[in-house]
Amino acid sequence: MGIKKIQDGKFEGKKVLVRADFNVAIVEGKIQERFKLEACKETVEFLTNKAGVKIALTSHLGRPDGQVNLDFSLLQLVGELEKILNKKIVFMADCIGEQVAQALEKLAEGEILLLENVRFHGGEETNGETFSQQLAENFDVYVNDAFSVCHRKQASITGITNYLPSYGGFWLQKELENLDKVLNDPQLPATAIIGGAKIETKLGLIKIFEAKYSHVLVGGKIANEALDQALKFSAKVILPIDFAQDRLDLGEKTIQQFKEIIAQSKVIVWNGPMGKFEQPPFDKATREILTAVIESGAFTLIGGGESVQVLEENNLMSKVSFVSTGGGAMLEYLSGNEMPGIIALQVK
Repeated sequence: MGIKKIQDGKFEGKKVLVRADFNVAIVEGKIQERFKLEACKETVEFLTNKAGVKIALTSHLGRPDGQVNLDFSLLQLVGELEKILNKKIVFMADCIGEQVAQALEKLAEGEILLLENVRFHGGEETNGETFSQQLAENFDVYVNDAFSVCHRKQASITGITNYLPSYGGFWLQKELENLDKVLNDPQLPATAIIGGAKIETKLGLIKIFEAKYSHVLVGGKIANEALDQALKFSAKVILPIDFAQDRLDLGEKTIQQFKEIIAQSKVIVWNGPMGKFEQPPFDKATREILTAVIESGAFTLIGGGESVQVLEENNLMSKVSFVSTGGGAMLEYLSGNEMPGIIALQVK
């Protein structure tokens, strides 16, 4: 069953709320993940070409626990968003209420309204009905372009769809198309690379790929956990045969083995680092394997915050076939688990 797509909506003369994912790392005022801010660009451009449309963007940032906390204010994103979208951004210090309605009325042609962090309200994460209604009341149409939070039942993802005609934006559609491609119709030999922490969150994914793919290469903390728990897999699942110091990274033999498998692959999916990559020299395996993936010539799909961070830091985003904005959402979708934000957009 398909979702309702932005291409099918009528937006002329409408007030449109776009749920983006601007949950980016900010260090000393500097935005670390420009990629996430860029993801909504095609959707925004599509809407701005509709006559009389007024657009507001909303997102969460961090975990302010339902309280106003200016460390998590979206005001910090205005300058960068203006550069990316090539539009004047008008910031609104709330996401609900009469002030939002007034700001929309005053919005000039070519301007875009940026609403404050939805998580400054407790009703966002509890998917509160009242807050969902308040989010919706100033708008005519809702567009979800935030795949990365579609695995959550939250007011700005699912609750709001009960009150407005709702559509999936272009980036969300690309996420689904590419994830479906690697999940349902992979060209063999196909290799999944699974790293990071918490084996319990990745075990289902390993099993899915074990059934469908030629190889599943397991690194990071979850490899340690799998070995320590003596978990049993088929011969397709390759666990490390050696480690670097204190098992904080893969060893040379394992890196070489993984690289040989990667070189023969036609499809590669990667989620999670191979070691404690944020602390050199334990970034060695992640970086060497990333180079091997890029040089493989395979269709490559990479997701997860740490993996994307390595790509951005090394200006390698364009070298990957598709980069997913979703870490947890990517895991949930590929594992076949329910995605409330996608279900809310399905054609009834």
